[in-house]
Amino acid sequence: MSVDPSVVRRIAHLSRIAVDENEVSRLNGEINAILSFVETLSSVNVEGIEPITSVLPMQMKKRPDVVTDGGIVDDILVNAPAREDHYFVVPKVIE
Repeated sequence: MSVDPSVVRRIAHLSRIAVDENEVSRLNGEINAILSFVETLSSVNVEGIEPITSVLPMQMKKRPDVVTDGGIVDDILVNAPAREDHYFVVPKVIE
């Protein structure tokens, strides 16, 4: 796959990037080089090889997913201009 200058201009337009006309040919070459590299990568046989996220075998550190109220309700409500029980009081916006 290769791109031509019109495709480079379209990519720049869709990306909202201002590209001068004299930069189009340079970008055309760079994009074609990137696509060529990706095509080379896609020809590598990876059948039977497990995907990895790191070169070192490690597990991601995870915290338990527990829902709490944070235990700091009073500290948070100190900043509220109006409060009632453990809730912010806000003006009614829907009738």
